[in-house]
Amino acid sequence: MMDEKLLNVKNVKKYFPVRGSRRGGQLLVKALDDVSLDIREGETLGLVGESGCGKTTMGRCAIGLLPVTEGFVSYRGTDITALENKRYRALTREVQMIFQDPYSSLNPRMTAGEAVQEPLRIHKVCGARTECTQRAMEMFERVGLRRDQFFCFPHELSGGQRQRVGIARALVLRPRLLVCDEPVSALDVSIQSQILNLLRELRETLDVTYFFISHNMSVVRYISDRVGVMYLGRLMEISPGEELYARPLHPYTRALLSAVPETGEKKQQTLLRGDIPSPLNPPPGCAFHPRCPYAEKKCAQLPPRLTDLGGGHHAACFRL
Repeated sequence: MMDEKLLNVKNVKKYFPVRGSRRGGQLLVKALDDVSLDIREGETLGLVGESGCGKTTMGRCAIGLLPVTEGFVSYRGTDITALENKRYRALTREVQMIFQDPYSSLNPRMTAGEAVQEPLRIHKVCGARTECTQRAMEMFERVGLRRDQFFCFPHELSGGQRQRVGIARALVLRPRLLVCDEPVSALDVSIQSQILNLLRELRETLDVTYFFISHNMSVVRYISDRVGVMYLGRLMEISPGEELYARPLHPYTRALLSAVPETGEKKQQTLLRGDIPSPLNPPPGCAFHPRCPYAEKKCAQLPPRLTDLGGGHHAACFRL
């Protein structure tokens, strides 16, 4: 099952124009710069990196919420970058998204129950209103919410409860692919654990595939089968989850892992120099070379390719 590619992202670039000009040309934010990855049926692919590295943009481009500047994205063999509105709307029954902020992603004028029922009505899944209500109520309870909360407005619910409503809304259509964009970053630590366990349980019971985006290495490790590491719009490393944590190869991956707090024996920490460069003016060559402790002359001249190192482990570094 996991050998079948559900989503294929190939050489995707996403540039955002910025008002103003410089030397007669338009300023561009290079949010994604030649990213390729695939997601297999039934797995959870985690995508991790610092804030501003392009993770959310990648998630939105992967399901067609943002048009790509170059490259293509295919879902089950269909190029979604070229779909007409009607065909794309049909696609959204199979691909859904959970957003980072559970409050702003819900309509404050709708009750929780109405928010969960809305996708069913948009896609005309139910024949009668009572059927929509019943299906929404079943999903509502499946994500751990009480029946009386079905009639609550978002401001009457806690952050964790609102995120459960968002999960129910995304899953009520029974999609095959779910993009989870930092779904626990706005929650308390204890609630994070509950939501992560819920997502793992739902993946098994509903047979759904996750594209899980986070800046938290520990969270990604807990939930992901494979992990990709992004930096400044580029993929630095991708590997089976435990392999990446046991044998990180890229200097950026090692720096991220060394910054994860752990109890017990102290470990040597790799401190990165400076701040992440601006995507308006990314450095030439390897995007990471200005902060890399092992940078060589050629690192500033040529971008390294993502190389297959065996066992599903790929990394983009001249030292490997």
